Amino acid sequence: MKGREIQIGRIKGRVAAVLLVDGQLEDLAVDASGLAPFLPGAILRGRVKRLMKGQGGVFVALPDGATGYLRDRSGLGEGQAVLVQVSGMAEPGKAVPLTSRLLIRGRYGIVTPGAPGVNISRAIRDPERRALLQELGDRAQPSDQSGLILRSAAADAPDDEIAAELQDITAIAAQILSDAEGAPELLLDAPTPAETAWQDWAEPTPDSITEDDDLPPDTLDALHKLLDPRIALPAGASALIEPTHALIAVDVNTGNDSSPAAGLKANVALARELPRQLRLRGLGGQVVVDFAPMPKRDRGTVEQELKKAFRIEGSEAVLAGFTTMGLFELSRKRDRVPLTRLVEPEA
Repeated sequence: MKGREIQIGRIKGRVAAVLLVDGQLEDLAVDASGLAPFLPGAILRGRVKRLMKGQGGVFVALPDGATGYLRDRSGLGEGQAVLVQVSGMAEPGKAVPLTSRLLIRGRYGIVTPGAPGVNISRAIRDPERRALLQELGDRAQPSDQSGLILRSAAADAPDDEIAAELQDITAIAAQILSDAEGAPELLLDAPTPAETAWQDWAEPTPDSITEDDDLPPDTLDALHKLLDPRIALPAGASALIEPTHALIAVDVNTGNDSSPAAGLKANVALARELPRQLRLRGLGGQVVVDFAPMPKRDRGTVEQELKKAFRIEGSEAVLAGFTTMGLFELSRKRDRVPLTRLVEPEA
């Protein structure tokens, strides 16, 4: 179907929310309970265990015996209680990645403890609407030490709904900040798939929302295609995306056409598609791309397409560029559980 559709159901027994745009799988959120000590978005009170001299970070004791790693050690001492938020997925056997920059998210607004001020999404351009939202934000701003971000979904939402949500999330923020002292404890759990859909897929407004015990067969087929390392590209080209212990390896092939023009076309197609594929597959960390053969003069074109695609995607990525061997290196934040772990058969 045309338009934006949200589906909520189950895959392999796990609750999942899926966003389809014009029939194409655009995003998904799957319950990852049991696969990590704490999931991205969870807010906890921890206690500093050990300062890492020379690395600028600290290990933090978390509830249930878990350990996290906080890169910012400013003003922290061993044994000190600290409020932190899970910022990404922990690799097996490694500490949970943390940040001290808390965000309490809603559909229309985000509370930013420690970052005062009211900021309006740049996507909202109408001056009158921006002024009205500024007033709503000023009235709801929790304190001189915390701020608010009014999201793009607030552009056309009823003012009373926005005000009510801002009141709710500022109250949650105040409660969290008042619990800064004490033993390690989970203060706010990570959002469920349905909450993720409500908070992050609200703009533009979905044309339909369906909920059933299981996801529709066509959607399950699209999800299972993401488990295949091979992705099809135009004109018979393809690419392989294969995770290893050290990195994500991507190989681009032109098929039967080995001309330089075919190489450039395949490489540009992969550059435009790669951010979406990594996000949907839940892959992050170091990524190395072996592009199809092409003249060196075309590398700049491919690199610009990559930069544009990751900028549109909005994911946290660092593009290092081509190596002397012609490989392209980049890194992407590990912000999800890999899809292969979410749908692997139960033991």
